[in-house]
Amino acid sequence: MTAQYKQTNTNGLTARNLNVAVVGGGLVGSLFALHLGKKGHTVDLYEYREDIRTAELVIGRSINLALSARGRKALAEVGLEDALLQHGIPMKGRMLHDLKGNRKIVPYDANTNQCIYSVGRKHLNEVLLDAAEKYPNIHLYFNKKLQSANLDEGEMSFIDPTTKESTHAKADLIVGCDGAYSAVRKEIVKRPGYDYSQTYIEHGYLELCIPPTKDGDFAMPHNYLHIWPRGKFMMIALPNQDRTWTVTLFMPFTNFNSIKCDGDLLKFFRTYFPDAIDLIGRERLVKDFFKTRPQSLVMIKCKPYNVGGKAVIIGDAAHAMVPFYGQGMNAGFEDCTVLTELFNEHGSDVDRILAEFSNTRWEDAHSICDLAMYNYVEMRDLVTKRSYLFRKKLDELLYWMLPNTWVPLYNSVSFSHMRYSKCIANRKWQDKILTRVLYCCSITAVAAAGYFGYKYGNMDLVQHYSSSVLQLLKLK
Repeated sequence: MTAQYKQTNTNGLTARNLNVAVVGGGLVGSLFALHLGKKGHTVDLYEYREDIRTAELVIGRSINLALSARGRKALAEVGLEDALLQHGIPMKGRMLHDLKGNRKIVPYDANTNQCIYSVGRKHLNEVLLDAAEKYPNIHLYFNKKLQSANLDEGEMSFIDPTTKESTHAKADLIVGCDGAYSAVRKEIVKRPGYDYSQTYIEHGYLELCIPPTKDGDFAMPHNYLHIWPRGKFMMIALPNQDRTWTVTLFMPFTNFNSIKCDGDLLKFFRTYFPDAIDLIGRERLVKDFFKTRPQSLVMIKCKPYNVGGKAVIIGDAAHAMVPFYGQGMNAGFEDCTVLTELFNEHGSDVDRILAEFSNTRWEDAHSICDLAMYNYVEMRDLVTKRSYLFRKKLDELLYWMLPNTWVPLYNSVSFSHMRYSKCIANRKWQDKILTRVLYCCSITAVAAAGYFGYKYGNMDLVQHYSSSVLQLLKLK
C-alpha cells in the first residue's frame, strides 16, 4: 500500500498537508490515522500502551465486537472492509435462552437477512496498525502517555510509563482518540462553558468463556448473538474465530457482591443460567468468575468536541457509551467517516471542518448513548415480552410492505447510515402512527360492539369490549 499525496477537495481546490498528532492507538485512533494518511497528511500516532501486536491479551476486556454498517463503511474507505469481514463471524439474529434451556431465534432482519459481524478487538487493531505502518507518512509511537498539552499551540508532553522518559511534540492538529478517560478531553474540560457529564450505571460486567467442544467445534449455533435475559440482569455470548465464546455477565454490583464463594456462584447459575454450567464447565466457571473483579460501565456526554481548528476528540473520548447496542466502535468509526467527508468538502480549512463536525455530531452521539442505555432494558427484559415480539413482527411486516418508508429502529441503527438522532425521530413518528391506528381501530371495535349489542340486546358484550379497549389504550 502506498500513500496518496494528492490533496484536493470536492470543489477541486488543492489543500495543504497537515502535521497531525493522533493521541490513542486503539481502534478509532489507528483507523483515523489511516484516513488522514491516505489523504497525504503527516500523522504521528501516540499510544500509551505497548504495541498490541506483541502484547498479551488483556484479561477481562472484551475480545470481540459487533461490526455493523457504519463501521464497515469507514473500513471500506481505507480498503479494509473485505479483509475484516472474512475474519468476522456473521450473526443474523439473537438466540434467546430461557430458564429451562429452551432456545428461541429472533432475527435482526427477517426480510433481507442482514447481519452484524463478531470481530476480535485485538485482530482488528492489529490489522489497522499493520495497514497504517505501510504508509511512510504515518509514524507509530508506543509507550507514550500524554501528560499535558497546550491545545491552542498544538504542544504536547509525553512520558514513557516504563522508562519515565519524557518527550515533547508539536502538531498542526491534535486528535484525541484516547478513550473514555481521555487525557486530551481533560485539557478541554478545563475551558469555561464546556458541557460535560459522566454517568456510571449500577450494573457492571464480568467476562467468562465457553470453550469448543471435544471435537473442536462451536458449543452452540455460532451465527447468533446468544442472550440469557433475566429481567434485572442478563448474560450474552459472542463467537470467536477459535470457536470459543466470549461470555459477558451484566448485572447490578449488589448481585456480584452477594456471590462470595464457589457455592454461591454455582447456586446462582443453577437458578438463572442452568444450561450455561455445562457449556462453560464447572471448574472453569469458578476459576474465571473469581479471577477478576466486575468492571464498571460509564456513559459520557460532552460538547463541543473541538478547540478551534487545533484539537478535536472522537470515539469514546467524545461519547463513551454502554455496550448494549453494539455501536461504540461503529459510532467511533463513523466519526472518522464524517470528518473525512468534511476534509473532502473543505480542504484544509480545519477551523471550519472541526466546528461543523462538533456542531452536528454531538446530537447524534448523545442519541446513540441514550439508545444504548435503552437497549439494555430491551435485551435483559423486553425481548421475552409478547408486546415486544408483536411489535417486532409488525415492524417487519410494515418494513416488507414499505421498505423506503417504514424502517424499524434496529435496522436504522445497525444496517443504515441514517443519523442516530434521525433514527430516534423516526421511531417516535412510527409510535405516533401506530398509536393513532390503534386508537381508530379500537373506536371502531367499540362502535361495532355497541351496534351488535344494541341490536341483539346483549349490553354485556358492549361493556366487555369497551373495558378491553380502555385497558389496551391505557386509559383505565
